[in-house]
Amino acid sequence: MIRTGIGYDIHPLTQGRKLILGGVEIASDRGLLGHSDADVLSHAIADALLGAIAAGDIGMHFPNTDGRWRDASSLELLRLVAAQLARQEFRIVNVDSTLIAEAPRVSPFSLKMRENIAGAIGVGVECVSVKATTNEQLGALGRGEGIAAMAIATVERF
Repeated sequence: MIRTGIGYDIHPLTQGRKLILGGVEIASDRGLLGHSDADVLSHAIADALLGAIAAGDIGMHFPNTDGRWRDASSLELLRLVAAQLARQEFRIVNVDSTLIAEAPRVSPFSLKMRENIAGAIGVGVECVSVKATTNEQLGALGRGEGIAAMAIATVERF
């Protein structure tokens, strides 16, 4: 049985936070605001994986009302999601993702992001795609007020 899930996340940018995308810390004067490390890419992928097995979303599994997840590594959250899939006898086949941001340029970091994500979910780097686009200066993302990510994941029962 093959199943597919879709994920989306968005966080505002703010002063005084590290910018972490796909587990990579990127030099920036602003980072993403959130309860965990606010890694929108990892969050979107986690939601896509959970959606593929009809298991809710990361907010349900790692609520921002639970202090255990404050400043948590989103790669660690991805590891926990992948472990849940394995317990339910699902294997991750492929993850495709897109970051939406005016800045920073993602291409210098995309291979490291792919490696981090692949390691966290237990697949080869060839099974993880990370792309980026801008919002063409339209809306809040286009004004550089935040960063969003979309992801789709394919899993199969083993």
